[in-house]
Amino acid sequence: MSKKAVYPGTFDPITNGHIDLIKRAARIFEEVTVAVAYSKDKEPLFSVKERVEMLKKVTKGLKNVEVDSFDGLAVDYVIRKKANVIIRGLRMISDFEYEFQMALTNRKLRPEVETIFLMPHENYSYLSSKLIKEASSLGADVEKFVPDFIARELKKRLGKRKKK
Repeated sequence: MSKKAVYPGTFDPITNGHIDLIKRAARIFEEVTVAVAYSKDKEPLFSVKERVEMLKKVTKGLKNVEVDSFDGLAVDYVIRKKANVIIRGLRMISDFEYEFQMALTNRKLRPEVETIFLMPHENYSYLSSKLIKEASSLGADVEKFVPDFIARELKKRLGKRKKK
């Protein structure tokens, strides 16, 4: 049985909720790969290279965590990494339907890959990258929700929108 897991996502940007899940997964598995997905559909704010570097910075002290990127199906990437577990976060009940559908599809595609759902700490259960980007673009201070260097990058990229 593999003791390796992959936590795939776009991480655009990484939030404190993502970091919480990475730390939880690192306590459960011997090796965790945080895998940044190329996502043409989501039109990410940060490039894959930037997101990988951000993740490397926030996981620096976690010896059993590596950061990588991938294109294509997450289940195929998991097999290439010689792992058999996908980590997915469930924040609110609204996440469940989509995540359940994806897990069942992945099981049909690669029955040898299991999906394990982790819940973030309740302090982070409402956070999403989309919400953080929107709040930052409207001038909110998002340092409570993301590492400070990411908050600064968001402010630089998004700034405060002008009122009409």
